[in-house]
Amino acid sequence: MMVQRRRKKQSSKGVVYLIILIAIACFLYEPIAKVLHLNQSVFATGSVEKGAANQLSSENTVIGDDVLLPAPLKSMPEQILHRKGYTVSYNKDMKIPNWVAWELSPEKLVERESRTDKFLPDPDLPQDEAVTTNDYKGAGMDRGHMCPAGDNRWHWKAMQESFYMTNICPQNHNLNRGDWKELEEACRKWAQAEGKIYIVCGPILYQQKHRTIGKQHRVTVPEAFFKVILCTTSTPPKAIGFIYKNASGNHPLDSYVNSVDEVERITGIDFFPALPDEVEDKVEATYNLSLWTKN
Repeated sequence: MMVQRRRKKQSSKGVVYLIILIAIACFLYEPIAKVLHLNQSVFATGSVEKGAANQLSSENTVIGDDVLLPAPLKSMPEQILHRKGYTVSYNKDMKIPNWVAWELSPEKLVERESRTDKFLPDPDLPQDEAVTTNDYKGAGMDRGHMCPAGDNRWHWKAMQESFYMTNICPQNHNLNRGDWKELEEACRKWAQAEGKIYIVCGPILYQQKHRTIGKQHRVTVPEAFFKVILCTTSTPPKAIGFIYKNASGNHPLDSYVNSVDEVERITGIDFFPALPDEVEDKVEATYNLSLWTKN
């Protein structure tokens, strides 16, 4: 009888210890998982230089592939749509994107696919709301890519999706085929030279009544366009902004240059919020075109 009682006590103790171990494991699981996720997201991706990575703390937003995404918009509607080659914030009221963001690297400059020139209504929108290429007919405006087709020739799906109408804005023909195209080509040179850059661009709508085009859908014509570019792999990190009026013109690149801070002030968009504050404040406040064109 005494032996049986001892065995029961030992068995009871074993169950208690097992319950305690399970409770401790459950308690520690979430913080351990967060630490592992932080290390994987920040350091395995190689998205940021070591100096910038060292500035991270547990309170900072993790810098990974989302370093290029602007902060959520508060003053305008947005629907976030993730594509193979870019991410778009779509404005269902204006029928144009608020912004389009993408990463550009030498690997994505490999020309595997031909330009399709097939503009498509976005399949993620209700059919009665999706802008079509017919909305641009007779308007005298180009269907201007925000994320250009030339940045998406590395994959057939990326090329196809670059022609979704949620990536398109009504754009002056001369601007689209001239100075805006020259900036797109410059970005490809910078991506090749730097190894990786992050780009965000989109329309600028000033506080005024906007022109619209289209019969089935009233598509807003922007008064201007912006583009901001960030490089985190350079030493030190650098960023630059550009603003173009939606009009004919033929000017050198430096006539459109602005700081990212100035583009933020005009658009109301907070770019690159995932950067550590010290890095973000510095790169967005200043600009130097010669740092980009020296190569």
